[in-house]
Amino acid sequence: MATHDGADGTGGTDAEALRESTAGDRPPGPDGVPVIGNTLQFLRDPLTFYARCAAYEDDVVTYRVATSDGVMLKHPADIEQVLVTDDADYRRASIIRNALGQIADGGLFLMEGEAWSAHRTALQPSFYRDRVETYADMMARFADERAAEWAERDSEAGPLPVSEEMRTLTLEILAKTLLDVDIRGRESAIRDAAAVISDRFDAGSVSALVPLWVPTPANRRCRRAVAQFDDAIADIVAERRASDEEFDDLLSILLSIDPDDGTGESGDGGLSERQIRDHLFTFLFAGHETTALTLSYAVMLLANDQQRQARLHEELDSVLGDGGDGSAADAERPGATDLFELDYLDRVVDEALRLYPPAYTVFREPTRDVDLGGYRIPEGSTISMPQWVVHRDDRWYDDPDAFRPERWTDEFRESLPEYAYFPFGGGPRHCIGMRFALMEAKLVLATLASRFAFDPVTEPPLDLSMQITLQPDEPIEVDLRER
Repeated sequence: MATHDGADGTGGTDAEALRESTAGDRPPGPDGVPVIGNTLQFLRDPLTFYARCAAYEDDVVTYRVATSDGVMLKHPADIEQVLVTDDADYRRASIIRNALGQIADGGLFLMEGEAWSAHRTALQPSFYRDRVETYADMMARFADERAAEWAERDSEAGPLPVSEEMRTLTLEILAKTLLDVDIRGRESAIRDAAAVISDRFDAGSVSALVPLWVPTPANRRCRRAVAQFDDAIADIVAERRASDEEFDDLLSILLSIDPDDGTGESGDGGLSERQIRDHLFTFLFAGHETTALTLSYAVMLLANDQQRQARLHEELDSVLGDGGDGSAADAERPGATDLFELDYLDRVVDEALRLYPPAYTVFREPTRDVDLGGYRIPEGSTISMPQWVVHRDDRWYDDPDAFRPERWTDEFRESLPEYAYFPFGGGPRHCIGMRFALMEAKLVLATLASRFAFDPVTEPPLDLSMQITLQPDEPIEVDLRER
């Protein structure tokens, strides 16, 4: 099969020329059984099932899981059609609305239509480039303080549970930058609750198909976790409302949105408590979890590739300094402007997001019958556009399963088809926090990697779970060496 990048990571091909299609009445797909279709195959191992669908030469593959007729899209042109060109013909898929709607129906992620547009417009100023860059010093400072704690770890403490450490760090950063709340010392309520909630929606678990009101053990744990999360949110809101200070952050915007502007419930003087809670739940949950995973996977990949880790260390030492004595302990803390000079760091983060996209698939549902890849797709079908599959397609990436940050040359980026790489979704509903997440991941990784070398404990290939985000089955661990 033709590949998109050569040995040097450059090259180019016409995306349409690489389309695989045998258009007919119905897209191909794995055989199922009556009524439940491919449900058992999917539950047995969701990622293996995705790989099975990806193995079809056709770029449109059909399957059935639970009560949903699914259609997987693998070609960037079809994905762009759904997310961008014909975005108005699609909505969030019912499978997502019915699942996540049980815990945060009024958050930005699930909202639709004019209400979504109005809320997105109101919240967007918190994520403008100029505003995000003002968070840089805080992000690096929190990472620097975490590095100092790591330096004091007992040498007999064993491997560092990097995935747990990153969850705590990214939650602390998000709370302080977007909500101006110092959550250190009490972050476990949100962090631990988020882990329980995520596990409840593991796609490979039968519990994910059971409504939350059914009193199963998993549902009871999830409801307790949601209540714990809600208590933490209520405390944050109450503290802000009790304060006489002036604030200019995401929380202040939420508390001041005009409900008569299409964004709230008219006549109540502001968003309802439920709307505020759902927005905060969405930002706190997704905002820290996705970046924590990006950092965890990046550190794991570097730990298992000492040559590429050394190349990153050389770049960091060149840009940030090494303290003047050959040690990195006194290196300059990175800032937003330093990121323009940290080209290899940028490539490492992009490659980690390619191999292990925390948001591993995007779901949509057509509101009318549509044509995709030569097929007629019925209204109400569940359209799956999996980054996990597309990011590892050898039409676009040479040696797609390998960690190769150097593939991300300017020439390669320009030649890559739109939506052959989309870790933050795309179109009008692309992730509102994309700039925030990328800057945070790069600043945190630069800060930590300038102080430490990572040695492998957890090694790929990883056992992964398709929860709300792409989660490792076991915590990611590394050994630390101070530089």
